[in-house]
Parts: sequence; structure tokens; C-alpha cells
Amino acid sequence: MCWCLAGLCGARILPLSDSSSTSESFDVMDYGAKGDGMKDDTDAFSKAWNAACSAKGSPEMIIPSGNLFSVGPLQFTGPCESNDVHVNVEGDILGPPPSSWDGARKETWLVFSHINGLTINGSGKIDGHGPAWWAQACREWKGNEICANPTAFTVENSSDVRVSGLNIVNSQQMHVAVEQSTSVTISHLTIEAPGDSPNTDGIHIQGSSSITIEDCNIGTGDDCISIGPGSSDLNISNIVCGPGHGISIGSLGKGGKTSNVEGVHVRDINMTGTTNGARIKTWQGGAGTVSDITFERITMDNVDRPIIIDQYYCDANYHCQNQTSAVEVKGVKFIGVRGTSIKPEAVKLACSTSVACTNILLDGIELKTIGGEKTVSYCLNAFGSANGQVIPKPCLN
Repeated sequence: MCWCLAGLCGARILPLSDSSSTSESFDVMDYGAKGDGMKDDTDAFSKAWNAACSAKGSPEMIIPSGNLFSVGPLQFTGPCESNDVHVNVEGDILGPPPSSWDGARKETWLVFSHINGLTINGSGKIDGHGPAWWAQACREWKGNEICANPTAFTVENSSDVRVSGLNIVNSQQMHVAVEQSTSVTISHLTIEAPGDSPNTDGIHIQGSSSITIEDCNIGTGDDCISIGPGSSDLNISNIVCGPGHGISIGSLGKGGKTSNVEGVHVRDINMTGTTNGARIKTWQGGAGTVSDITFERITMDNVDRPIIIDQYYCDANYHCQNQTSAVEVKGVKFIGVRGTSIKPEAVKLACSTSVACTNILLDGIELKTIGGEKTVSYCLNAFGSANGQVIPKPCLN
């Protein structure tokens, strides 16, 4: 015999809702942020992050538009309950001047650490208050001057991260850094700082793999994109670069260190007024390998040194001596590099005299000086081949 409760015979019984599928929002204003550009909102940001990181489903931390938030050094730390955490940055964030850091470590400002599954997007501006830092004197370290200013925005020890849409300006030092992370996509960023601002790299990658950087506009006082040791499987495309120092692999091998970089594909790049174009730079005395590198479809407009491999890199603050060991450079392709060079020496391949550069390819190169003077190539212990039209005349062994 089948019994029915009143009014429920034949009705469909729905399952209980799964709380893990819910999506909660955590607005920094609800945690005490003022957004007036004067009150310190660091604690409110920290509380909103902790709440979002502790929530299940697809939690979202909201930084609302129409506000200017003053935020000091802060770590957004995981692991989180969810592998799908969102941070929506629509308001602007301003870093404090050096005088208000109160002894906090000055290597970083905003850090996202140990998070698996993170999306950071929005149209907000992140302003590092850079001029106050750039004017600050450097400190002495082992007889050499270095500036210990913070990196504005760092992703470290994380995976499956997407960063898009932000405007990051006037960083204290580097603007964006990705360190010890995997599967990170950075897209549609605008990164800006004056061309004479010190060490303000646009995006720096180190110790990371499966990294995509695409559709970004970068103009700073240092490398638009720099690639440090331990990096592999990098795809960089559709970048507008300038002012700045171009796109650089390195510097590598400093202090005799072993440095490896492999599998880097850079394509569809426009460089304007940069000091370098496509560059690999290593110190003498290092070890390791740079391999499987492609610079493809690069347009140069008034670039000082469009194509350069420099295995004699030495910072101005160091007194470097000749050494026999070197980072090995092999399997590097320059394909479809065209435009104008400020200097006649448009291609420079200065390789170690003890560890040659090998399997270098120049294919479809057309570089002319802006004044009409004939461009030339310089090679030292560089071996490879040239295909198609190559201007200036190649000098590879």
C-alpha cells in the first residue's frame, strides 16, 4: 500500500541544495574600508580576503569602483577552501610612501601566495606611489649599491591563476612578478611608469612554468618583460612595449649560479623607443642552459639594439672580470624581425669564447637605421644559419 502526504502525491521531490555550489561576495567596504585615499584600509582588505578564502563555492572579494583605497604591504595567503576564488578590482589601490611602512619588509607590496585556482580581474588601478620610492637613496650591500624597493604585485607558489584587465602604474620597483608558480595567464594589463624610473620591470617571471602573457601594453623604465632562471614553457604574444629595455631573458648566471631557461616563444610584438629589442643576457662565470627560444614577428621602431645576445653582461655597480665558464645558449630563433635601429649595429651576438652559442637561426630579418646608414652585424663565437632575406648581412659561423 502506498501512502501520500496531503498535497504531495505525484509531486517531484527536489534534493537539498549543495552549499558548496553557492557563490558569496565579500566587499571590503563591509569590513571597514573607507576608500577615501586617506584612511589605512589594509586591515579591511585582509579581513575580506580571509573571509573569501575560507568560503566554499566560488567566493568573490570585491574592491568596489569609485573609491581610492590606501593599502600597505599585504599577503593574500592560501590555501583556500575553494579552487575558484575571484578578486574583482574595480576601485583604485594606492601604496603608501616609504615613511609609512613602519619597518615592514620592503621586497613586496601586494602578494598572492599558495593559492590553487584564482582569478584577479577588473578595471581598477594599482598605483605603487613610485616617485617617493625612486627618490630614496639606495642602500649599500657587499660594496655595491642596490635599491630594495618593493615589487607591486606578486603571484608566488600558486597554480591555475588568471590576472586580467588591471592598470598597474608607478610601481616602487618591479610591477608584476610571477615566482615558483605554474599555469598562470596574464592578459590585457596596462603597465606604466616613466622611462627613467629605476628597475621598474613590467612583468618578471622566475622559477615558473606554463606561463602565458598576452595582449598587454607595457611602458616602463626597465624590461617590459624579463625572464629569470628556472623558467620554462612560456608563451608571450601581442605585446606593445615601450619605453623600456625590451623583452629580456636574463640576466642569468650572476655570481657563478646555475641558471636554466627553456621553451620560450615570443611573437607578435611591437617595440617603440626601447633600448633593447629581443635580448638574452648572461654573466660570465655562470652555468646552465638557455635553449629552445623563439622571437617571431617582432616590429622594431627606433630601437637601440634590436637583436642582442650578450654573454658579457655586467651591472654598472659591479667590477666584472673575464671568466671561462658561461651559461650555454643554444637553439635560438629570430624570425621575421623588422623595423628601424637607432645604431648601425642592429644585430649583436656576443657569445662566450669558451662556451659557444649554437644553432642560432636568423630568418627574414630586415633592420635599417633611422638615418639611412648601413646596418651591420657583430658575432663572437656564434654558430648557426640564415634563411631568406637577412639585413644586416649575417655573420654567423
